[in-house]
Amino acid sequence: MDKMTWWKEAVVYQIYPKSFQDSNGDGIGDLRGIINRLAYIKELGANVIWLCPVYMSPMDDGGYDISDYYHIHPMFGTDADMDELIEKAGEMGIKILMDLVVNHTSDEHEWFQEALQNPKSKYADYYIFKETKDGNPPNNWRSYFGGPAWERVEGTNRFYLHAFSRKQPDLNWENRELREEIYRMVNYWLDKGLGGFRIDAICNIKKRMEYGFFQPDGEDGLRYIGDFILNQPGIEEFLYELNERTFRPHNSMTVAEANVPEELLEQFIGEKGFFTMVFDFSYADIDVPDTGEWFRPRHFTVSELRKNIFNSQKMVQEKGWGAVYLENHDQNRSVNKYLPKEDIHYYSKTMLGSLFFFLRGTPFIYQGQEIGMENMTLESIADYDDIATHGQYERALKAGIREEEAFAIVAKRSRDNNRTPMQWDEGKNAGFSDAKSTWMKVNPDYKRISVARQEKDGESVLNFYRKLAGLRRGGKYASVMTYGVFLPYEVEEASVIAWQRIADTERLLVIHNFQNREGVVKIPEGYDEKVIGNYKSEYFNTGSYRLKPYESIVLYKTTE
Repeated sequence: MDKMTWWKEAVVYQIYPKSFQDSNGDGIGDLRGIINRLAYIKELGANVIWLCPVYMSPMDDGGYDISDYYHIHPMFGTDADMDELIEKAGEMGIKILMDLVVNHTSDEHEWFQEALQNPKSKYADYYIFKETKDGNPPNNWRSYFGGPAWERVEGTNRFYLHAFSRKQPDLNWENRELREEIYRMVNYWLDKGLGGFRIDAICNIKKRMEYGFFQPDGEDGLRYIGDFILNQPGIEEFLYELNERTFRPHNSMTVAEANVPEELLEQFIGEKGFFTMVFDFSYADIDVPDTGEWFRPRHFTVSELRKNIFNSQKMVQEKGWGAVYLENHDQNRSVNKYLPKEDIHYYSKTMLGSLFFFLRGTPFIYQGQEIGMENMTLESIADYDDIATHGQYERALKAGIREEEAFAIVAKRSRDNNRTPMQWDEGKNAGFSDAKSTWMKVNPDYKRISVARQEKDGESVLNFYRKLAGLRRGGKYASVMTYGVFLPYEVEEASVIAWQRIADTERLLVIHNFQNREGVVKIPEGYDEKVIGNYKSEYFNTGSYRLKPYESIVLYKTTE
């Protein structure tokens, strides 16, 4: 069995602060709103909150463009509000994770401003600048958000690298003085009592700087930057130093946004790994091609989803620990991703909840997922706030896709689907804000989908999630559910995903019918106890079980 650790036993609730709860009537969620909803989060069963960025930022990329790491953006409140959130959450047994964004800063950060104004200052080497003789960009790399990855400094032949937005210049991790600045900042927050960090885009910090023209991989004449800056040799030296100087001394929970190849995984999440866990994109991004082009959606089968989940579970299990999730702020709503539109209902939504909650790893619930919030299509591309949505739309048009079709495709995958205001009740703005208008439109389905409505219903998506979290946080099944080894369970039904969890003498059999029709599975001897299911029906082990459409059921036995 795995070594018992607090972050392995956690249930994490991710908050996108702008959209969670507005406390001052300006239409934007804030820290005071989160403080006011801590009791809800505790009742859900979560004991860790991952807070998307609330630092000072011009908000070009939703706060992932940080202009001051040490202070809170006024739209979210004050530095004192952040201290109070950490303290009050701690009193409730809830730890706070912040986002750590250190691949890049905002172009409005004082370091970058000084680098622009004084190319000979030490801050110029905090970033990656390159001067060219012909005035052309140093190479034809494409940024992750689309368009060239190099931006000219106005009035010069000097360019700076940005893997994401042009307002997010990449930091130069080769510079030791910069690294010391980063470690000082990280320890500042950990010393305040922070539980740890979710680490953004960390696998890009080591660059293989090559110049010239590379074979394009798209109609725009550009080449994917990830080929040159993702998981490059030497990155392990930076990550080891970061961990030793900051995370490890504080016993921090660290969750890396890192698409790590199998051969490097143990270095990242093993017993002496750089991080406590990583996110795996293999099933959350199953609908996106390897090139990251949303506008060319991949169509996948349940069999393929099963394969990706099983491969991920087995690989991570051999190397260390993982984070399991279906949604975050960079995804669309999972019910729209994984389910046909006509099959989105209580049973399919709770089936998805069970699907990821019983995997091996720390479960992450994204705000609104626990009530089954759904995508919202806005009227036009101009209504979307997400910079990546606009980039994908422009690339789709360049690829010759008609405007109407391009809009439909990117609207379904837009990150703004997960950034609509939290739906608390059926009142004004879904109970999110008293403002005349909110920073992003409220999904009109809030009359049908809300916390208040579901709290009254014992058989709601919300109460099913509460049961899932409760099972994992304590009681008879918590140990096997958390620490049990993952073992695939073979079934004949192509649309049934099943596995076992095994810890000492305990066994769970976890079954999900991923289809709108019945299916039959064989049940081994001894699995006579039902742990949880999304149908009320009684269970008897007769050697086989007839699954109802989108049924999930978890069974238990002991070999004692």
